[in-house]
Amino acid sequence: MKTNNWQPEEIREAAEALKAGEVVAFPTETVYGLGADATNETAVRKIFEAKGRPNDNPLIIHVSNVTQMKQFVSSLPEEAEKVIAHFWPGSCTIVLNKKGPLAPSVTGGLDTVGIRMPDHSVALNLIEATGVPLAAPSANSSGRPSPTTAHHVHDDLDGKIRGIIDGGPTGVGLESTVLDLTDPEKPTILRPGGVSYEELTEVLGTVYIDTHLKDKTHAPKSPGMKYRHYSPDIPVYILPEDKAAAEDVLSKLHTQGETIGLLVSVELNEQFGHMADVVFSLGEREIPQQAASRLYDGLRELDRSPATVILAEAYSPEGIGLAYMNRLEKAAEWLDRSL
Repeated sequence: MKTNNWQPEEIREAAEALKAGEVVAFPTETVYGLGADATNETAVRKIFEAKGRPNDNPLIIHVSNVTQMKQFVSSLPEEAEKVIAHFWPGSCTIVLNKKGPLAPSVTGGLDTVGIRMPDHSVALNLIEATGVPLAAPSANSSGRPSPTTAHHVHDDLDGKIRGIIDGGPTGVGLESTVLDLTDPEKPTILRPGGVSYEELTEVLGTVYIDTHLKDKTHAPKSPGMKYRHYSPDIPVYILPEDKAAAEDVLSKLHTQGETIGLLVSVELNEQFGHMADVVFSLGEREIPQQAASRLYDGLRELDRSPATVILAEAYSPEGIGLAYMNRLEKAAEWLDRSL
C-alpha cells in the first residue's frame, strides 16, 4: 500500500493484510493507529515488535459497533452505556472486565480491556471490512511523539509494517481519554484525552482522576501511564509562565550556545519569538484545541529543525488543556532540574 490519500481499494487491501496477520497503520480522529487483529496473538506481537513497545503496556481495541464490543466484555454497566450514548463514536476509551478470544498480549496480563469506537470513516470501514476488533496503539516508535499524519508514521515505521492508509491530518491530535469503569461507582480517568473531565462529569456526575498517572511501579491499566512517551530526540523545557523568568531561561540557553526552538501560541510568539531561532505555532492561546492538535506535529517539526532544545508553552489544565499538559509533562518530565 502506498502512503497517499486513501481510496476504497486501500481499505480492502488493508483488511486482507490484517486478516492474514499483518499490521497496518490507519488514521483515527485522535492519532494514527497501528492495527492488528486483536484476536490473533501472533499479529498483535508484531505491533510490539514494530514499535519497540514494552510487553506489559496494554493495547486499546477498536470496534465498529457496540454489538462487536459486547463480545469482549463480561458486562456493560449503566455508566458505560451512558458514555457510549454520549461519546461514541469518539475519543473516549472505556475499560471493562474482559471476556472472549482476545489475544493475551492485548491486555498486558490484566483481566480488563480498553475499548473504543473511533470517529473516523477510514477506521470504521477498515474494522468493518476486517470483521474483528483491531488492537491499535499509536503508530509510532515507542516513546516518540504520536503521529498525526501518515508522514509521521512513515518516518518512524517505514519498512517495519505492511502499509499505511493516508487519511490526512488527524483532528483531535491527542490520544483518547481512557475511563476505567470496572468499578461503576467510581469512574476514573486513567489517561486524559480528547473527551474532557468536564464533559464526563456532565454525563456521569462524579468522576475521579487516577492518582497513579505518574506511578512507575504498578502494572498500567491504560497506555500512557507507566513509560516515558511523546519525546523528541532533543531536550524539551516547559517555558516558565512568568515573563521575566522566561526571558531569563532564553538568555541562559543562548549563552550556553543552544539553538532554541519555540513551541508556543501566537501571543507568546509575539513576546519571545525574537529570542528564538525556530518557532512552531500552537495557534491562538484562547483556543487550546489548536494547541492539542498541533503539539505532536510541533515536537516532530522542531526535532527535525536546527534546534538543539525546545521550549514549549504550558496551558491551563482544564478541558483539553489537561490532556495537553499530561502529554507535554511526559515529554519533558525530567525538567525539574535547573539550567
